[in-house]
Amino acid sequence: MRIFNKDGSEGKNCGNGLRCVAKYAYETGIVKTERFTIETLGGPVAAEVHPSGGAVETVTIDMGAPALSRRAIPMAGEGEGRVIDEAIEAGDAIYRVTAVSMGNPHALFFVEDIDEAPIETVGPLLADGGHPLFPEGANVGFIEPVGPRELIYRVWERGSGITQACGTGACAAVVAAVLNNQAERGSRVTVHLAGGDLYIMWDAASDHVFMTGPAEFVCRGMYFAPADL
Repeated sequence: MRIFNKDGSEGKNCGNGLRCVAKYAYETGIVKTERFTIETLGGPVAAEVHPSGGAVETVTIDMGAPALSRRAIPMAGEGEGRVIDEAIEAGDAIYRVTAVSMGNPHALFFVEDIDEAPIETVGPLLADGGHPLFPEGANVGFIEPVGPRELIYRVWERGSGITQACGTGACAAVVAAVLNNQAERGSRVTVHLAGGDLYIMWDAASDHVFMTGPAEFVCRGMYFAPADL
């Protein structure tokens, strides 16, 4: 799988894209088994489809272990430890950020009311490499905890702006919630996104994050690739 952002840049991973690819590959017969591997720029990813009557209703993706060190995200600054509830200046304000990489970097902020989250102001400041702490930019997510197994999440994606959903972001949000004692590790957490719900679990034994959610066909067409592509 290769994924391209709205601005033409290529992403290393995409949780929503993985579910769509898995559904398409199974329903069109490219793969014959319910479990298979999808190669991405961020590495191989294990997928499992859950079909009913030949159609895939939901897909579970093993998103792997989150990368939490400052260097792995990458995030500039002193030290190589985890970035959990750390002060960061964006514009004229100070916020508290938790950083997680799920194959791509996420800067995550907790808010009391998701409708008041500064998505359109903080998002562009961190997303595309203009902030000194995020030299490669980051997906910028805002989390409203509802309970230990429920979150509301909104995101400004690097290279795309505000989107209806972000699979890797939902995974990163749950990891950040666990690190900040806002969610339970090993439990399935419902993440409410503008485009629908995803179900995320950060497994304690394997350290892997598992994402389950739907995928739907929207349209079909034919694309004629240039000869030199």
